[in-house]
Amino acid sequence: MSGLASFLDTTQDQTVGRLGDLQWSWPYALGLAIFFLLRGLYLRRPLTRNHVLGAVALAVIARLAYDSGRGVLGFIALALAGAVLVFPKTTKAAPEELGRVFALVNRSRDDPLAPFVMHSAKGYFFNSDGTAALGYRARLGIAAVAGDPVGERTDFADLIEEFQAHCRSNGWRVAVLAAGEYCAPLWSRHGLRTVPIGRDVVIDVASFTLQGRQWRNLRQAVQRTHNAGITTEVRSERGLDKETLAELRRLVASSDHRHANRGFSMILDHLLDGRTPGILLAIARDAEGRAVAFHRYATADEGRMLTLDVPYRSADAPNGVDERLSVDMVHHGKEHGGEKVSLAFAAFPEIFESTHRGAGQQAVYVATHLLDPLIRIESLYRFVRKFRALDGQRFAMVRLRQVAFVLAAFLVLEFVPHRRRS
Repeated sequence: MSGLASFLDTTQDQTVGRLGDLQWSWPYALGLAIFFLLRGLYLRRPLTRNHVLGAVALAVIARLAYDSGRGVLGFIALALAGAVLVFPKTTKAAPEELGRVFALVNRSRDDPLAPFVMHSAKGYFFNSDGTAALGYRARLGIAAVAGDPVGERTDFADLIEEFQAHCRSNGWRVAVLAAGEYCAPLWSRHGLRTVPIGRDVVIDVASFTLQGRQWRNLRQAVQRTHNAGITTEVRSERGLDKETLAELRRLVASSDHRHANRGFSMILDHLLDGRTPGILLAIARDAEGRAVAFHRYATADEGRMLTLDVPYRSADAPNGVDERLSVDMVHHGKEHGGEKVSLAFAAFPEIFESTHRGAGQQAVYVATHLLDPLIRIESLYRFVRKFRALDGQRFAMVRLRQVAFVLAAFLVLEFVPHRRRS
């Protein structure tokens, strides 16, 4: 046994020695660096001053590592020097463009996701005439676009054409999350594939009613809140007094949904600070006048489109309070020139509706069911189906060979907390 142990120790020492030395490996590391460099140049990634400085620093580290007999470190540093030299650029948020973007949101028709372009983590690309824009961020070499452009719809095709040229000059590949039925074909012209991901849930204000057997469950939910003494009001977020703001902030702090600084595609941030224009709050109060829930709505198309951003409720709020706030916002829209109220984006509704799922659909259903405490896709669907308002379809637009990078980029943007920007 002692001989075997000695043999293993000797073998391990020799292996570690060979790995630690690797003096012969620098031509391979150099070849790998050249491969990364050529790939980056093929993708038309620009060489920036910071990238050059980073690559030079890594090359120096590699030389020092090889000279001191640390071949593993030298190999890694030299290979990474080529990758860093053409590392994809990232973009910064542009919260200073909020006023300009909101003006375009107010010109956007029939797009319930238009207000979400105002999230402060987004940067913007405007067409040459400034009549249309889209919100995006570049991560991991992917220019991640959220939703459709805003502004003049007739200018969207030219905007997308100009944006594609902008991305090619920066070495970015484009991916879109939640493209609508009008814009999906415009992106398809540039080689992006459409992947259906769900539908908007949009109530037509003029035709909405609670009468009839098909609305029985919704009607009963609303009636329960009336029986419990719940009252509601709609207020402008920017017009709230300090006492009401403090009350609503306490409600948010006690809620299970406190991470308002996360998200990218279908959510706004800067909750209750008045930063975002066009925000309305539907507030529910109990019989004692205490706020027990509120819904935050954003507006587009000069107030004709009302889009639910986030709902909050206290743990002791009566059942049906969310339904009540949604219904009363529809009534508010009817009284103030609103035409449509968007309650949510319903992801994969066909999967939840179907009783005969294929293998792929069943896998997605099981995954969403298990992850529902985190992403609440199934819970949201069970809520919005009461309103029977499934509307236009939404798509992810992507080149299939880039799915892994696209998924990683959107996961970073959606789930990594954002720094608050003013």
